[in-house]
This record gives sequence, C-alpha cells and structure tokens, in this order.
Amino acid sequence: MIKIIIDDKIPYIRGAFESVAEVIYLTGSKTTSEIVKDADAIITRTRTICNEKLLAGSSVKYIASATIGYDHIDTDYCDAAGIRWTNAPGCNSKSVEQYIASTLMVLAEKKGWNLKEKCIGVVGVGNVGSKVARICEIFGMKVLLNDPPRERIESSEKFISLQTIMKEADIITLHVPLNLKGEDTTYHLGNEAFFNNLKRKPVLINSCRGEVIETNAVIAALQTGKISDFVCDCWENEPEVDLKLLKMTEIATPHIAGYSKDGKAKGTLMSVQAISEFFGLGLRNWQPSGIELPTFPIIEINGDGLTEQDIIAEAILHTYDIRNDDCDFRDNPVLFEQLRGDYPTRREFPAFTVKTEHVEKITVEKLKQFGFNILN
Repeated sequence: MIKIIIDDKIPYIRGAFESVAEVIYLTGSKTTSEIVKDADAIITRTRTICNEKLLAGSSVKYIASATIGYDHIDTDYCDAAGIRWTNAPGCNSKSVEQYIASTLMVLAEKKGWNLKEKCIGVVGVGNVGSKVARICEIFGMKVLLNDPPRERIESSEKFISLQTIMKEADIITLHVPLNLKGEDTTYHLGNEAFFNNLKRKPVLINSCRGEVIETNAVIAALQTGKISDFVCDCWENEPEVDLKLLKMTEIATPHIAGYSKDGKAKGTLMSVQAISEFFGLGLRNWQPSGIELPTFPIIEINGDGLTEQDIIAEAILHTYDIRNDDCDFRDNPVLFEQLRGDYPTRREFPAFTVKTEHVEKITVEKLKQFGFNILN
C-alpha cells in the first residue's frame, strides 16, 4: 500500500484515499524531509516548497499541487530526480471570472459606466483569461486579447500586441503566469515603461501574480494619473503589503480571486485523479463532497425600471460582492494570511437560481450564459 502525505488545509479531500493508501495529513509548516522520506506521493498547496531540501533521499514519486500555480515546486529538480508532478490548471478559473465580473459591476456603478461603451484588454488568454474575455463579451464590451505564446502557436488574428492594448483599452486586466526569464518574461511587466506608454489612463486589474506589477511604478502611475485606478488581488512581496499602495488602490483584496469553494473542490478533484491514475488506485469516479451551499441560493429580480446592466449586476453581486473583501482587508491588512485561511463560503454562478419578473428574454439568455440557473 502506498503512502501519501496530504496538506490538511486541502478541502474536501478527507476520505478520498483511505481505502487504497496509507494517508498522513499534515499542516504545511510540518512537512519536512524526515516526514516525506518514505512517502510515495505528496498532495500540497503553495505554502510547501517542494525542492531538493525537502525531497532528496526520499521515495517520493509524485507531487500533486491542488493549485493553479506551481512556483513552489522546483520542477527542474523534480524532472532530474524522476519525480512526476502536476498542478491544477484552470481549477479556479470560474472563480476569477466571478471576481472580475463583480469588479466590473462595482466600478460601473461607482463611475456611472455603460460597459457596452468600454474597451477591455485581456493580457494572458489561458484558462482564466479566456473566461474573463467571454464574460466581457456577454457584457457587450469591446474585448482585446493579448497572448504572445498562443499567438505564435495559433497564428490567429484575434490576438493583438500589448502596445495596441496600451493605446486603446479603458480597462486592462492581467491573467499571465509569472515568468522570470525568457521570451515571455512577465516579471515586472507593469514597470515604468509600461505605464509611460498608456494612452487612455485605464483602470488596471491584477489578479494573477504580485510580481507582475512593480510596486513603485504603479504608485507613481497613480500619483501622476497614468492610470485612473488600480484593482489589486495579488501583491508584490505578499503577505507583506505596501500600505502606501493599499491606500491608493481602488479595490484591494488579499489574493482571494480564485477562492470559491467550487474552485477549491475542482483543484482537489484534479489532484486526486492525478494520483489515482499514476498509481492505478481506481478513483476515476471519485467526487468531492460536503461543498457548502450558498446561504441564499435563489435570486429574485424584478426588472421593471432596470436596465440590462442593472439586472445582471444584481445577479452577480448577489453571488459575490467584492466590496466586502475590500473592506475586510483594509481594516486588517496585517491579517493577510488569516483572511485567506478563514475565507467565507463563496459559490460560483451555477450554484444560484435566478427567478425573474419583467426581464426580457435576451437578458435572461445572458444570465444563462453566465451560468445561472433560471426558474421560469
């Protein structure tokens, strides 16, 4: 029977392997080389650094991270040592989609925007960016896509240069991985030169990686009006957050854009399936259970006197109002990790049912496209 070490903060995983493996649940801080020495597999989050120091001399054959990122895995070492590894790409993409949708609704309300008149540039069009682009198209926005790696592979005219986005976009939202080197370096993508080349004083949203934005450069851009507003979920040097930048930020959250219960459950599912397939454990049909239900799963909307944008905003903000996270974070920025660890239940659009009255069919159809269930 194989031995699996599991981070006990990974949700909905208890009981998954008990009939087919020896399982030890550990907090990330307790994961040491001695503990993993005779383990066959590790299921982890980003707080456990999987490198030579942890793994040398161990019997670990497979590492599964129940997260979209894998910066905590020394992939070069693992590849050289014959240790297979996987992450959970796209597991939280619908959650980030919801985060951006809530952001746009809040900004539109505050600034009096009609989103159909706005142009948004999506930088990075992978699992997350493609979903963000789709919802922006449902809003009726003009959507510009930038993704050099995909553009090279697909030779598609749908992708444009970053320079074009910097000239034309009213809003720029970043969904790139953190690449420290190479042709597609994203480290400090948002640097002084980036901000100096912006033409429309856009709103900038960062919900990918903190180090994609250079802190001093974005502070200067806000001070000089190169950007009108900054929405930040990912911070350089987090959990230590620059308090000056925090005060200047329009919407600030503690790296929770992907923290829906649905996204966490999917990350767990992907890890269990990866381990099961590698070791032949027969858990192909396993599903996470016990996912918390929304407190108020029914959304009743009377569209009389409301615009389509008003109706969509009411539905989206019922599921998730980003202003609550912003308020909690500003009140206690030093509790960055605790706010993440104790994050309340957030469910994605498909967990909700919308009951409409006096709402046009075309708007109901758009609610369906977001993923809402519709009660006739």
